[in-house]
Amino acid sequence: MASSPVPAIVPVILSGGSGQRLWPISRELHPKQFINLVSSQSMLQETAARLSGAPFSAPMVVCNDSHRFLVAEHLRDAGIEPTAIVLEPSRRNTAPAAALAALYLMREDPDAVMLLAPSDHVIAYPKAFQAAIAKAAEAAAMGKLVTFGITPDRPATGYGYIQKGDAIDGVDGCFTINRFAEKPDAATAEKYIAEGNYFWNGGIFLFSAATYIETLERLRPDMVAACRKSINDGRDDLDFFRPDAGAFEACEGESIDYAVMENATIGAVVPVDMGWHDVGSWESLWSIGDKDANGNVTVGDVVSKDVKGSYLRSAGPLITAIGLENVAVIATADAVLVSTRDAVEKIKPVVEAMKNEAMKGGGRTEFLSHPRIYRPWGWFQTLDQGARHQVKHLMVKPGHGISLQAHKRRAEHWTVVAGTARVTRDDDIITLEIDQSTYIPLGAKHRLENPGSEPLNVIEVQSGDYLGEDDIVRFEDKYGRD
Repeated sequence: MASSPVPAIVPVILSGGSGQRLWPISRELHPKQFINLVSSQSMLQETAARLSGAPFSAPMVVCNDSHRFLVAEHLRDAGIEPTAIVLEPSRRNTAPAAALAALYLMREDPDAVMLLAPSDHVIAYPKAFQAAIAKAAEAAAMGKLVTFGITPDRPATGYGYIQKGDAIDGVDGCFTINRFAEKPDAATAEKYIAEGNYFWNGGIFLFSAATYIETLERLRPDMVAACRKSINDGRDDLDFFRPDAGAFEACEGESIDYAVMENATIGAVVPVDMGWHDVGSWESLWSIGDKDANGNVTVGDVVSKDVKGSYLRSAGPLITAIGLENVAVIATADAVLVSTRDAVEKIKPVVEAMKNEAMKGGGRTEFLSHPRIYRPWGWFQTLDQGARHQVKHLMVKPGHGISLQAHKRRAEHWTVVAGTARVTRDDDIITLEIDQSTYIPLGAKHRLENPGSEPLNVIEVQSGDYLGEDDIVRFEDKYGRD
């Protein structure tokens, strides 16, 4: 009798984040998973590529609304077609996010098997990860909820731990879970390492969608009810799926560890040494980076002298450093972070302070976004700003264009510096080549499009008594924005 085929595993990639721990490179609207931190690909692209090919089917990504076009664009650039991009209506932690994914998948395949993975991890040994996934899939087929225990290489205090129990019959290298342990102090972490049966909790899980929902329904029926209603009342929106916000927001936020794994009798752990790193701080990037003879990691335009054990990274201006030791210096176009390496993880309250200042009308935007703001059609960057004028650089991708819109309080002047532009201005449609320009009067219906095969670059000069991004009336928008 022929054995049943092993079902494909659906990678469910969690792409959230507030962009704080790796500020100023990472921002709330452009967090670390969209940044090329350790290679020529973004961390989201690396994660999706790692989870491609056998035994995987097309991935699902769970993200928030403000990141939806970034997710779609990064996957498109990597040549990866997702099975779905599900827009989490609000942050409710990993247990509800996984429930949304599981319920969505079960609509098409009640037997779906899912691998839940964050979008911002580094895995240096993907073959070891693949081997661990194969073991976990066997355990999942037996009705287990499987997590992966990362073999520790030091007594880290920044991670939770998993203590393995007895071996599970029939699956070599898979064990029951004795307990989950919170982030320990240094002495306790050293004790865990000495005992040899504790592993870092990497936050990666593999299970059948049905098993997860059945277990969660037993432990947290309120959470499943809210997520099920959110999926059932959700809707497709272009390339995305929008669960119902009202239903989902009635759900309490909780991690899978707390809501499920610590209370389930069917939990299992597969220990694995896969070169795993949670890139959650500049210190962690220093630890995995290629170092020079003085122990420095440098990225971008950096010149240093008599510097030791430091992380120096520029995303724009030249960094010059002299006579420093064990520091982190990170520069972007609009912000610079300078810290000792052992204090750099204290950046979160600094970013929160900037956010609080902005909420009080202080004008701070550095916590939120870079000067370059990404849109589904491309990006724009402010070059100069005054009381009644603003100068921007716009890049429109081939085949894309801004919405048909009008402004009540500003006029605009567009000059093409690269590519070809098709401009709608009220009833007129004109084509502009390099060095040609046009004027958009206050109140005129207008649209800028790129009909060519190369990026369109335009310098936009705005003038008026109010220049905010909210002075916009959209008449048509193929990206479904209000």
